[in-house]
Formats: sequence, C-alpha cells, structure tokens
Amino acid sequence: MPGMRSSSGLFPNKSDELLNSIKYKDVLYEHRDISDLKELVNSSAAMFSERDAFLVKDSPGGAYRPISYRQMKSDIDSLGAALFEYGLLDGKIALIGENRYEWVISYLAVTNGGGVIVPFDRELGAEDLSAFMKRADVRTIIYSSKLESVATETDRLFPLDRLISMDAREHAGRRLSLPKLIAQGEQMPAVERRAYIDAPIDPDALCAVLFTSGTTGLPKGVMLSHRNIAANVFNMSKYVNVSGLNTGLSVLPMHHTYEMTCHIMTAIYQGCRVAICEGLKYIVKNMAEAKASVMLGVPLIFESMHKKVWRNAESKGKAKKMRRAIAFSKMVGGQNTKAVKRLFKEVHRALGGNILLLISGGAAIDPFVVEDFNAMGFPMIQGYGMTENAPIIAVNKDRYSKPASVGLPMPGTEVRIADEDESGIGEIICRGDSVMLGYYDDPEETARVLTDGWLHTGDFGYFDDEGFLYVTGRKKNIIVTKNGKNISPEELEYYLYKIPYISEVMVWGATDERSGDAVICADIFPNFEYIEDTRGRRLDPSEIKRILKPEIDRINERLPNYKRIKRFALRDSEFEKTTVKKIKRHAVVHGAHKSARGSAE
Repeated sequence: MPGMRSSSGLFPNKSDELLNSIKYKDVLYEHRDISDLKELVNSSAAMFSERDAFLVKDSPGGAYRPISYRQMKSDIDSLGAALFEYGLLDGKIALIGENRYEWVISYLAVTNGGGVIVPFDRELGAEDLSAFMKRADVRTIIYSSKLESVATETDRLFPLDRLISMDAREHAGRRLSLPKLIAQGEQMPAVERRAYIDAPIDPDALCAVLFTSGTTGLPKGVMLSHRNIAANVFNMSKYVNVSGLNTGLSVLPMHHTYEMTCHIMTAIYQGCRVAICEGLKYIVKNMAEAKASVMLGVPLIFESMHKKVWRNAESKGKAKKMRRAIAFSKMVGGQNTKAVKRLFKEVHRALGGNILLLISGGAAIDPFVVEDFNAMGFPMIQGYGMTENAPIIAVNKDRYSKPASVGLPMPGTEVRIADEDESGIGEIICRGDSVMLGYYDDPEETARVLTDGWLHTGDFGYFDDEGFLYVTGRKKNIIVTKNGKNISPEELEYYLYKIPYISEVMVWGATDERSGDAVICADIFPNFEYIEDTRGRRLDPSEIKRILKPEIDRINERLPNYKRIKRFALRDSEFEKTTVKKIKRHAVVHGAHKSARGSAE
C-alpha cells in the first residue's frame, strides 16, 4: 500500500481450517467509544493512572525504566500547554526521530491541543525533508539529537520558525528544548494550563498529515482526523485484546501509521504498557528484558525469526524432531497451551518466554510461517490496511483466525469487492469512519480514490464463505498479456520464496521485442549464507544460476504457460526498501528493465 500495505494471505486454499476455537467466532471484546485522541488519553489516564504506560531506557544497553499513565498524561499536558503558550499549535508541526517516549508525547501534545502533526521517516535526508515540509506548509519541527544535522540543513534549505530538540536542555533563539518546554508547562499557573487542557477538539478536524512510503510512486500526504484514528483504535480493539498487564515491544518506526495506531495508541487505549525496542538487532534481547508478550512486526522480521528457529534446530540435529512436533501440534489444533509451550520450550526461551500474541502487517507473509508459529505456541494473526484508512481495514480475531487470510472486515468498516471477475476476485473498496479526509493539496488524486465515501484501495482480493478477506495482489503491479490474461507478480514471488536459495525476489513484466507480449522476469537476491552452508563454499553467479534453474523449472511446471517465469537475473545486493521493509517496486522495475538477463527455460 502507499503507507501501510498490510499483509496479504497469498492464494490460499479457500477451505483453510481455523486454528482457533469456533466458540470465539462471534465474540467481541468490550470497548468504550472515543471520538478523539484527547478523549483516548484522558480516559486511559483516569482508568490506568498508576499502571505502567511505557518502559524506556535512559542509556543504550541500560535497564528499562517505567513511566506511568499518570506521568504520561502530565507530560503531554505540560508540553502541550507550553506549545500552546508559544502559539505553535495554530499551525502544523513536523516530527522526526527514532522510536522513543518523547516521540509519542510530542505527537499527542500537538494533536490534543488542536494542532496538526506531520510525522516523517527518520531516514529522510534534508533535501527530501525540506521539500515535504514545504509541500505541507510546516514551519516548526520537533527532532531527535541524532538528526541534529538533518534539522539544521533542512532549516537552511527551508527556513523554519522554530526547531525543537528532544534532547537539548536549554532554549537558544529559535531553537527550543523539549525537556525545558515540559518543565515550563509544569510550572505554568493552573488557569494558563487549562487553556490547553480544556481546548475543545473537533473530532472531524484534521489532526495528522502522513506522507506515504512511496513504494509505487510519489508519496502523497494522507489527511487523517481525530475520528479517523480513534474509530480505528476502538473498533480494532473489539477483535484484538492486549489489555491487562501485557507488554508490547515497539519495533516498527513510529512515523508509520501501522505502528502508531495499531500498537502505540491501541496499547494506550487498552491499558497495555509499551517497551521501546533499541533496534532491530536487539529485538530478542529486549523481548526478554521487557518480558514482552505482544509484538507487531512486518513479515521480514517474523520470517527472519522463523528461519533462525529452523537454522538453530538444524544445527543441533533437532529439525526432524521439531517437524514431527509441529505436525502433531497442527493436527490437534494446539496453540498457546501449557503442553505446547513445554513441547517447544527452547524456542519460547529464545524469544523471551512471555510471547502471547504476534501480529503481522505491512506486506505479504507466508501463511506457513503463521501456521508454524501458531503450532509452536505463539498465537499469530495478520491484518490488512493502508494509511488512507488510518490504517486497519480487516483483521483476524486474536482467538478466531485463518493463517492465510487477512481477517474479517473491521467493525465499523464496510468492505466490498468491486468489478469482480468469474473467480470472485476484484478491487477491495471500503468505507467507514476511518476513511481519510483526502490527500493534502491534491484534489485530483483524492477524487480518483474516493467515490461516494468509498475508498478504492488499489488491491485485488476476495472473500471466502465465512466472510474472511484474502488479498491477491496490487492492482498497479498486475502484468497483462496481449490476450488479456492478468498475472499477479505477488503470486509468483510467493512460490519463488519457497526456494531456500532465494533471500529476496521481485517479479515484473518485460515486453518481448519479437512478439510484443509480456514476458515474466524475476530479479533475485540469493541467500548467500544458505548457499555457502549447504554447498560448502561460496559459489559464483553462474553456479548459483545453475542451481536455481531446476528449482524455477519445477515451479513453472505447475503453472500455465502465460504465467511461467521466462527470465531471471541475480543481484549482489538487497533490494532498496522503505523503513517498514517493503521493496520499492517502482525503482526496482525501472532498473530491472535495463539489466534483466538469463533464462529459466
């Protein structure tokens, strides 16, 4: 998706059996309606005052320190009151930095005072950042000290009114200190603080502009209201429960709506605590330290974890035993039972020993990875959405799910299949309170995707007999042959990912110079580590092609001729990706058309 193109259960058997108990089919968790983000924070702070809201580290590698819901609300109100006093909430405020507590309270302090937050990818350079800020007419930025040089260069390219550092201890001219703003807000007279705390919120007013990740073209500014986000949070909470004393590990970038809405805001709404992860390479370590029981991630993270589990089993000579155990667990429908956890105790110990729920989104995930995690006692579900719907459109219930499906339409969201073909596949469209206000300063693009309240997602999919949604591919990616056959590259990528010699792959269509018809090509980044482990040495490209060709031939034998992969090329580096680890398809295809070579036939 632009923004959050959530997980796609690719081409499953429509008769997939449920892993979860049928008795939860019609169960909805209790919830409270909220209309805006201020009501979300205030109601949770009242309900969970002394409960831990966040676990943070004051220094890399240090111990986690708790921050209560009461303290969180105080920090939001204090920062908001100071920003209000400076007159900064009358305009938009940009936000950029690594995942941290200050990022969350900055976001909520701005929105809960009637301001508009514009979060940015922390990997943006100053040139792109200044261009985006100019597009959105943003004159104030809150930033992490790790991005001091980016903020300074952005200010040079596009002069700002205020630069607010999350780490500076003192103000200096146009440059303000976030810690000092909080301290100033705390010391303000009660009557002055009330001006911010009592500021009315229009639920339907713009509160956030989110630039999409741009995997298929120029990023667009998605405009979301308080109601858009609040409705997504409480409706999703009817299907997925992370309340109580659960701890979620925040791994994905907070500028992305998947992490911010589905994890951070949903955790605050339900009274869950959030531990800030120190980085992708520290996931397992931080899982154990924080006793994390919930984690949202993208398929790349979970598939990497899955591969490491199997690699570890193989290195210890236990792979055969584990395969039998997983087969048995699947047969008896085991999930997070004590018996199953005992059976896979080494795997549970390796992942911190406390995981109760894994949630995948952001891209397509192999359903067998979901099935394996479930069978090993790690309940895992996936969902589907996009930034334009704040983001969730469909999600599996945490106790009633199908591994290959992206779930049921979220309560409060109507989902239909438009222009379906003879097999029931068509474009997924939806409407409801979470559908965006539109694209910032782009009425033509807004009119293209919004029709009579219906959001046209640009994704193809279908429903099964129980109403579970399956996503089959991206409309823009479809390869069309001269005789009108449609080919989804995601389907072919799914098959290719089954080849252990392949680490990453992207399928695209070239035009044959002689016939003028579409030719299916694959750009492949080999799994060099696996190849070296299994072959005993590092192979050159020609040798890797020789071992890949029969593997691809076997896939082609199962496919109709028009879908067969005719050419494949190797690459020596990973694909360029967004910060949520989705391949930037449009950039790859542009380069691949120039470099494709070799043949699988």
